[in-house]
Parts: sequence; C-alpha cells; structure tokens
Amino acid sequence: MIAQELEVSLHMAFVEARQQRHEFITVEHLLMALLDNPSAAEVLRACSANVDDLRKSLLGFIKENTPTVGGSDEVDTQPTLGFQRVIQRAIMHVQSTGSGKKEVTGANVLVAIFGEKDSHAVYYLHQQGVTRLDVVNFIAHGIKKSDPPGPAKPGEASSSNETEKEDGDAKGSPLDQFTQNLNQLARDGKIDPLIGREHEVERVIQILCRRRKNNPLLVGEAGVGKTAIAEGLAWRITQKDVPDILASSVVYSLDMGALLAGTKYRGDFEQRLKGVLKQLKDQPNAVLFIDEIHTLIGAGAASGGTLDASN
Repeated sequence: MIAQELEVSLHMAFVEARQQRHEFITVEHLLMALLDNPSAAEVLRACSANVDDLRKSLLGFIKENTPTVGGSDEVDTQPTLGFQRVIQRAIMHVQSTGSGKKEVTGANVLVAIFGEKDSHAVYYLHQQGVTRLDVVNFIAHGIKKSDPPGPAKPGEASSSNETEKEDGDAKGSPLDQFTQNLNQLARDGKIDPLIGREHEVERVIQILCRRRKNNPLLVGEAGVGKTAIAEGLAWRITQKDVPDILASSVVYSLDMGALLAGTKYRGDFEQRLKGVLKQLKDQPNAVLFIDEIHTLIGAGAASGGTLDASN
C-alpha cells in the first residue's frame, strides 16, 4: 500500500528525529524527509520551489520549536496527531481513487500536508509560492508552474517570444477560439427575434438578475428551442430590452467541440478551459451559455481518471 520510496523517507524521518532526541516527530519533520523523496522532490521542483531555502527554514523551525528528551537512554519519538492525520489522509485519498494496486507515494503525502493549514510546513510551502493546486495540477496533469519571465539581456533578440506572440495573435484569444459572441451575431442580423418563448426568456432574465443562485439550466428535448432562448436573450440585450443589471452583458456560447478538438495530451483540455474561464472572469458582465451541457461530464477526462470538465 505504501511505496518503498515513501517507507524509506518515513524511516529516515524517524531516525533523524531520534538522533536529535526529539520528543515528537511533526509535520515539519515529514516535509523535511520529503525533500529527499524522489516523487515529492520532483513535484516541488516542478512547482518552482527552492528546495535548499525550504530545507533551511524547516531546519531552523524544528531546532527551535521541537522539545528534546534529556538523558542517554534511547528516545521513543512519538508522531504528533498532525503527522498521523497526513499519512491517513494520503492513504484514504489513494484508496478512494478505486485502484487497489496503486501505492501511496511521497507526492501523495505532499498533497495531504496541505490539509494541515495551521502548520508551519504549509506556511513554508506557501512562502515558496507552492499551493495545493500547483501540486495537484502536476501530479494529475503534468502541468508545471511556469517560472516568471526574467529580464532580457541587452542587445539580445527575443525571437522566440516574438514567434510565440505571432502564433498567439494568429490563433486569437481563448474566447475567440472556443466561444461565439451571441451579442455580435445579433447585431450583425444573424439572430432573428424569438417567437413563442417570451416566458422562458423572462424567467432566464429573472434568474440571471439574482445575487445568488443565478445560473439557469434549460432542460428539454432536442429541437424545442433551448439554444434559441440564449440567442433571444442576446438579441434582447442588443435591443436594450433587459433590466439595467444586464444592459451591458455579453452572452458567449461555449463550443465544446472546438474545446475538445486536437487535445492529444493530458492538460491540453484543462488549459483551454482555464483560458476561457480566466477571460470571462476579466469581464464582469459576461454570461456563458453552455450548449449541450451534459457533454461536460467526462469531457477531458483521462482514461481511468476522475477529473473532467464537470469537476
């Protein structure tokens, strides 16, 4: 159940604590041991952590704050409740994935440490800019935390950056690539006035104007006019026939087909979806319409995985 490399790390943590005659072995001892654990160290490097600085901070904290046992007898170092919770949390998480053969690794324990929010171990990880989301993204999808761009050297041509910028301009923003601006379609005369669905549009407007629980879900058989209601909303916005709170709103229709097309590698789909959501957050008046929303379940999921767009 526990991988051999993790067993070695745990053993070394106890050996080190006993040699230092520490009364307890803490979450900070555990994180210190994980710095030399292959899988955990790989994750930390991918998250742009400075392992040497992290080790120095942990050593200083452990030395100053861990009670020691006097005398010359052998020390029976006891794990703290936090230490035990972390190990149990990691084991339970791996078991919950439904794969009985999967072993608990140092990377799993690293994720579990973030459950001890009040510990100095988590404080020092945050100090290095490492969050639980960064760790999970690398473990689940192989997404590394990008390093901040360094200053360009004088006289050095940044041809690669220019190429990337040109490629980005050619492709357009995520919103342009994977959504349709229904307001623009209405202004261009490509959306006709809605007939026979006035009550449904009014209900959608009422829900959107709520402060909370403001996500309407349109349910119905194929062809009854669910998409037409979203188009009718966009048309009414362009005609200024909506409450003031929606007067400046822009309705975008998410194209799930385009979002999934060409996603060969793990993380491709997630990066696209996050790009769309990030741009929408930058537009406080944006309204996202997801056509065929049931296709979100399973979209972008890796085989045997539990993560998909609906999560």
